[in-house]
Amino acid sequence: MIRTTESAQHWRIRMLPNDLGVALVLLVALALALLLRSQVEGRTTTFQAQDLPFSIAYPAGWSTSEEEGMLLFASDPLTPSTFKTQLSVESALLDPASPPTLQTLIDRRVDERDDLTAYYLMGQEETTVDGAPAHYLEYAYVVQPIDTPGRPALPVVVHAREYIVQTPDSAYYITLAAPADAFEAASAQFDRIMQTVNVQ
Repeated sequence: MIRTTESAQHWRIRMLPNDLGVALVLLVALALALLLRSQVEGRTTTFQAQDLPFSIAYPAGWSTSEEEGMLLFASDPLTPSTFKTQLSVESALLDPASPPTLQTLIDRRVDERDDLTAYYLMGQEETTVDGAPAHYLEYAYVVQPIDTPGRPALPVVVHAREYIVQTPDSAYYITLAAPADAFEAASAQFDRIMQTVNVQ
């Protein structure tokens, strides 16, 4: 019994350098993976509007598509849902001689959003974006992302954040919409995106 215990201890001591080596290799691999991930996630693509003083940077891995009435529409193809996290930017020209108030723009937008299924306004507040007066809205609604026969899909609760930004001659609507279960990470990403916005 004593010999077995001594043998086991001797084996453990002899194998300790190997175990430490494996642990060290795993730690280095993990550190490299985290570094690569941060570099990939940190890469951005900058969108510059053609006829407007507007630009914004969004994650380079996101897909873009042409959508009617939008300056920019980008989505995250890696969102683990049938509804993909979306970033959209819309603009409207204002009459500099008699521009609407920011409150009027907000009221119009809330009325438009009221057409969404199960729309629920969760909060709002005044803010600024790139030094311009703005208003922040947070709301939720429900979508049916796949609505074709033979392809059943459950409805998705969508959580959205939107900034309404007013400049002397334009209004911008910058919106992030994400599945509710992916919203926390998407919202943090949206904060970083909003720091890149230029409207003047």
